[in-house]
Amino acid sequence: MKWQGRRGSSNVRTSGGKKVVGGGIGGIIIGLILWLVFDVNPMTAMQTGQSITGGQSSSTTTQPVTDNSRDTQFVKVVLADTEAVWGEIFRENGSTYQEPELILFNQRVESACGLASAATGPFYCPADKRVYLDTSFFAEMRHNLGISGDIQGSGSDNNQDKAGDFAQAYVIAHEVGHHVQTLLGISQKVNQARQRLSQAEANQLSVRQELQADCFAGVWANRNQKRVQFLEPGDLEEAIHAASQIGDDRLAHASGREVVPDNFTHGTSQQRVNWFKRGFQSGDIHSCDTFNSAI
Repeated sequence: MKWQGRRGSSNVRTSGGKKVVGGGIGGIIIGLILWLVFDVNPMTAMQTGQSITGGQSSSTTTQPVTDNSRDTQFVKVVLADTEAVWGEIFRENGSTYQEPELILFNQRVESACGLASAATGPFYCPADKRVYLDTSFFAEMRHNLGISGDIQGSGSDNNQDKAGDFAQAYVIAHEVGHHVQTLLGISQKVNQARQRLSQAEANQLSVRQELQADCFAGVWANRNQKRVQFLEPGDLEEAIHAASQIGDDRLAHASGREVVPDNFTHGTSQQRVNWFKRGFQSGDIHSCDTFNSAI
């Protein structure tokens, strides 16, 4: 993936001290109960807990990024690329894109959706409209997802350094896709509908929401390729490989748990691959209606 030399976003921040916004500990406790007792998705559980208590949990103050490492510069460029593409798409549809902040944190962070750790993985919090990314994300992704230079068909040092770039960009673009869903009012409708459904039905709705974010990531890749020609041979395969590795069925199997479709919240490996590819092939957000399509 070619990314050096392009504009970096000014919306990448690092987490600082904690600032109490309101609602607080009661929402966190309810969220933990939903998560541990009723097996609700952790971030959804925290959001629900805060809505029940009528407020948000502690949020994190931020400061400008001073780290000039390769990974940080990469994040800045990818986020800037999403800003350019989604800004263009929103203008085409008669609207204005509101850029999210991306918060880099170390080990744990307090968001408006509750406390999160590196184990949570990258996530988007609709309550504060921020994407959160632990600084160990890149190393963990390369190690746990088996992303290496072999995907690009070369073992050279140069390719090893670049290995997995587009797979990592796909994950960031997926989280930005959740921000787009929030701006379009989709996330709010999903959360409201989930409260009226059984757990299995609510999980199915979450799957459709996640698959749409995958599709939006594909749309971004398509449009960004037309804009700056950033893809290299093997890049698309990287993203498809990453999507296949984080399907609910594969993760359950890898952890030794029973594969139970009713418990899925993100979709199977094949579904995630299919919807990313659909977005990439079309470059059109209207092709990403997972809520009214067979998935």
